[in-house]
Amino acid sequence: MEQLLQRLSRSKRVTRLTSQAVVLATACLYALMLPLTMPTPEYGLFRFPDLEPVQMLGLWVAVALPVLLVRRLPATVFAAILGESVLGDAFGARPLIMFILLIGLGGYLAVRRPKAAAVGSVAGVAAGFLNDIHIPGQSVGDVTQWVGGLALWFAVAWVFGGVYRKRREYLEALQEQTAARIVMSERLRIARELHDSVAHSIGIITVLSGAAARVVETRPEQTRQALTGIETTSRETLLELQRMLGALRRAKPDDAMPQAAPLAPAGSLADVPQLAERTAGAGVRVHVTWRGERRPLPQEIELSAFRIIQESVTNVVRHSRARTCRVAVGYEPEGVTIEVVDDGEDGRGGPGRPRFAAGAGGSGFGLLGMRERVTLLSGQFSAGRRPEGGFRVTASLPA
Repeated sequence: MEQLLQRLSRSKRVTRLTSQAVVLATACLYALMLPLTMPTPEYGLFRFPDLEPVQMLGLWVAVALPVLLVRRLPATVFAAILGESVLGDAFGARPLIMFILLIGLGGYLAVRRPKAAAVGSVAGVAAGFLNDIHIPGQSVGDVTQWVGGLALWFAVAWVFGGVYRKRREYLEALQEQTAARIVMSERLRIARELHDSVAHSIGIITVLSGAAARVVETRPEQTRQALTGIETTSRETLLELQRMLGALRRAKPDDAMPQAAPLAPAGSLADVPQLAERTAGAGVRVHVTWRGERRPLPQEIELSAFRIIQESVTNVVRHSRARTCRVAVGYEPEGVTIEVVDDGEDGRGGPGRPRFAAGAGGSGFGLLGMRERVTLLSGQFSAGRRPEGGFRVTASLPA
């Protein structure tokens, strides 16, 4: 129910209908108050004695009709009401409601056209002076007091209109900035997902293709295995990209439409053993250990934990000469911990795994992306070289 009310409050159609209702109510109130706010006959009021009551009602309605156009033509409506006050003074009919409406219109006009509102306010004060000076028995002090009060109310309306205009401009600018930040955040999220999902597979494909190129003539069986690994990894990467594109195209899934693939990108801690198998084909054995009682975690925790492990292992494949890598996943009462360690030269002083030039490069955004993921989830992250050699990545995600 609250969501429905929020949507209705933000609906442009509801806002437009509300504004039209307010304008209509103002016009009706203006027409009603015209005969009730006229001065008494002793001030020289000319009540149009030849008009019937129905004709008088039609006159008041006709006088109030310009108010209905205030949203489209505020300056024109202000000029029309100002003209009505001058004509009313000429006929001896001086309803106070005209000047009350002029003050309100001056504030409304200040929101949209501040210069026109300032000129109109001066004209309204002049019309009030002419209106009051024609009343018999009015002294200069009375006229000055009336005009001064009228000028003060016009000034207050102009100031309030200007403040509202500035506030609206500020809110519009703030909304634009918020929208720009949302777009930038979404771009960063997409870039991070693409990097994390593709970099691992491309790194393995690069290593396998380099190995196949080196042994294609001398070891055909190893070449065949490398090509098979490239094919398998490529297919998995293609499926994951298709799932990601589906998630980007359809932010709100429609249950009536069949889906070829899940909208959310695949990836959870349950996929870590499969990740280890794929990495073994690139020449790096991944030893996975589990601590604590395994349990399902929130989707964003599962995905972020898997991406951190995936990116860390990818860095070992692409940038390290280690032949083995250790991944430790610990289920704690307050969350999950991750540790990925490699020994550089495999910890035994050996020659290590050959490093292929094609896989040595990198964008440099892997560690930054992992740190961003952990920060967004209010976790802790560290990465750096070990004194005894190799590299260690640790992360703690609350859940």
